[in-house]
Amino acid sequence: MEIEKKFIIPSVPANLSTYPHSQIKQGYLSTSPVIRIRQHDDAYILTVKGKGLLQREEFELPIDADQFKTLSLKIDGILIHKTRYYIPYEQHTIELDCFHDEYEHLVIAEVEFNSVDEANAFQPPCWFGKDVTFDSRYHNSSLSQKN
Repeated sequence: MEIEKKFIIPSVPANLSTYPHSQIKQGYLSTSPVIRIRQHDDAYILTVKGKGLLQREEFELPIDADQFKTLSLKIDGILIHKTRYYIPYEQHTIELDCFHDEYEHLVIAEVEFNSVDEANAFQPPCWFGKDVTFDSRYHNSSLSQKN
């Protein structure tokens, strides 16, 4: 079960380059239901997600580079490319996604939780912007549909 909140980030922290980060490319074979392929550095994953915005089921299966390449030709929409930074915050890790290409200036933070109560009690840092957890326009499956 995935429980996460999403926030727009108006300005990234000045020391962003000091945090660990990875390169992510992902595309969607389907947005309803969500079936995603992802390259996360040198790992390749096929993910199926259930319905929901704050809380939903998620299943991941490893695939190889050739399968990713073949499936990339079948995605619905665009292949999203982003750099993900991992920033410790209290007992959480902020996953800060700085998008590239079509979404060059978009920055979204995601924070995962162990329960809905924990998510609802979360107090974000002052540099976070608007909570867009329930705004499906900011979910990667929606962003992938840019023409």
